[in-house]
Amino acid sequence: MKTFCGRANPTTGALEWLEEDENYDYHQEIARSRYADMLHDKDRNVKYYQGIRAAVSRVKERGEKAIVLDIGTGTGLLSMMAASAGADFCYAIEVFKPMANAAVKIVEKNGFHDKIKVINKHSTEVTVGPDGDMQCRANILVTELFDTELIGEGALPTYEHAHKYLVQEGCEAVPHRATVYVQLVESKRMWSWNKLFPVHVEAEDGEKIIVSPSEMENCPGVPSVCDIQLNQMPSSDFTVLSDVVTMFSVDFSKPVRSASTCYRVQLEPVKSGKAQVVLSWWDIDMDPSGMINCTMAPYWVKSTSAFQWRDHWMQCVYFLPNEEPVLQGEKVYLTACRDEYSLWYKLQKASGEEDNKAGACVESPVCRCQAHLLWNRPRFGQLNDQNRTRQYIKALMKVLKTDSVCLSISDGSLLPVLAHYLGAKQVQYLFLFFCSLCFSFFFRANHLEDKIKILEARPELLTSSHLEDKKISVLVGEPFFTTSLLPWHNLYFWYARTAVTSHLTSNVTVLPQSASLHMMIVEFQDLWRIRSPCGTCEGFDVQTMDDMIKNSLNFRESKEAEPHPLWEYPCKSLSDPQEVLTFDFRKTVPQHCLSSEGSVHLLRKGKSHGAVLWMEYHLVADISVSTGLMQISNEKGNCEWNPHCKQAVYFFSSVIESEPLSDLPTAFTYAINFNTKTGEIAMDFKL
Repeated sequence: MKTFCGRANPTTGALEWLEEDENYDYHQEIARSRYADMLHDKDRNVKYYQGIRAAVSRVKERGEKAIVLDIGTGTGLLSMMAASAGADFCYAIEVFKPMANAAVKIVEKNGFHDKIKVINKHSTEVTVGPDGDMQCRANILVTELFDTELIGEGALPTYEHAHKYLVQEGCEAVPHRATVYVQLVESKRMWSWNKLFPVHVEAEDGEKIIVSPSEMENCPGVPSVCDIQLNQMPSSDFTVLSDVVTMFSVDFSKPVRSASTCYRVQLEPVKSGKAQVVLSWWDIDMDPSGMINCTMAPYWVKSTSAFQWRDHWMQCVYFLPNEEPVLQGEKVYLTACRDEYSLWYKLQKASGEEDNKAGACVESPVCRCQAHLLWNRPRFGQLNDQNRTRQYIKALMKVLKTDSVCLSISDGSLLPVLAHYLGAKQVQYLFLFFCSLCFSFFFRANHLEDKIKILEARPELLTSSHLEDKKISVLVGEPFFTTSLLPWHNLYFWYARTAVTSHLTSNVTVLPQSASLHMMIVEFQDLWRIRSPCGTCEGFDVQTMDDMIKNSLNFRESKEAEPHPLWEYPCKSLSDPQEVLTFDFRKTVPQHCLSSEGSVHLLRKGKSHGAVLWMEYHLVADISVSTGLMQISNEKGNCEWNPHCKQAVYFFSSVIESEPLSDLPTAFTYAINFNTKTGEIAMDFKL
């Protein structure tokens, strides 16, 4: 049996469905899973173990047998905790077959095969009775079904079904309850991930302002949560407008309802300002008394002494439908609405009557301007980055002439507007993916409908009639394409440039004129945990899981780099940044592969967790923009990264400790190969 996997093709800029070996999907899910991160989460594991011990004790004190139902068992860790705490029997449910197989091996290896039954089914398909999967209903319900938003992985419908069909009334539950907290803030930085700010352009005939259309300004956006490591957001980037308040709680020991509902709280602003964003996180009490608590609260809410890094549970950023002015001491109502899988928020002024009930449910937001479908949050931030825009303006001013015929190739870009305002005679914009409605709003708001021509054709299908028989003298791109996952996927611009060669003048100016791939060896403060073997977890041998992840990472002959927004994941450089490949956009894509071999010397003491790779675009001879390293900020090697782009991280299969100043310098050799046929980069590093 074959499986089909969607993958961006950097040579066509399109998402394509590729036929893969039937094991590919499993291996990808395991290799990129967060199991290692969870097993390294000491705080989570200790609290679960304490909660499970307490629940088993309470059941035993009542003179009952302790029968445990563990939904989403993964490695079987929580079931083994229950069995070692004295549970009489555990039913461990795991729907993902390779994971269920691993759980069977781990349970066997730890000597619990007679106490734990692994069931490879979705919990809603589990049967109870003499001939069923479970002999009887359980009296202890143990689960770990949560994501950063708490409910995004379907925890509520799963609990609802379990209470109806799989557990006894009045059962013990670990965790016992979850509580969601919110805080109202003003933040230009976070708001810039949701709305387009005006862009000021100094042109020869005076200042021009590119404005956002009313359709975009008034659009409520999309209900998908923006989950980030809020602990990396400096306090200078937001202003707290309210205290932290409890939005709602869910008691998992009682029947749970998953039907859509609303919750409402009254807030008294502690400061006047513009309410733009709701920051949110949750905690779980492992016991009814709330003595065993595991919290996701960010650094300004709890003391850092208890700080536990984790990537599987972070914090949430929700954008209000509109910016709302609030006054210190003047009460407002915050409404949270949810369906089975997502949450969204609305802020209203408090009316005279004391009404504490949640009003009618606010409809789930639907993006009507298309911008929130076209641009993700980092892309909004990138378009709002004034320093970056300034670089493009400076570069365009150097290349544009009054007779320039300009073609722009990038997704949802402001470059055509900048080119028009900076004096190009004619500007045409090649749309590759749906966004013409979004840009028709945009052009209308800026009175550009008849100034910029939209071409809806693929580069290879472009004809001279599309271009009104004119040759392109200036070809521009940021480049940015929505299908790009890794930094070099935006090299699709080079393939598009090659496809339109026949429509370019012989002395065409291409902006950017070239690009380069850069690389640096780093030590991560915490991100290494997501790929690090665990060995034992709370005294249980989980080596089988480590081997399974390693096997999946090696499933492909060459390990692949993976995208991460490194502003969220502190690291220090152990080497200087190094340019490893260059791509000349003034020429067409060559037939042969581009490759580079060399060595990189380690300058600092530290653990070499991996290499970070990023692109730099050379707009004109002396103006470049980086998608990666912005600067190394001190002698310790702490790095500042472009916050609007994901960088590529290639984790080394084993961590190397470097001791500089020893007699022999430590160096890595690298081999990097860009396959011009596929647009992909293969890499290898050796000490």
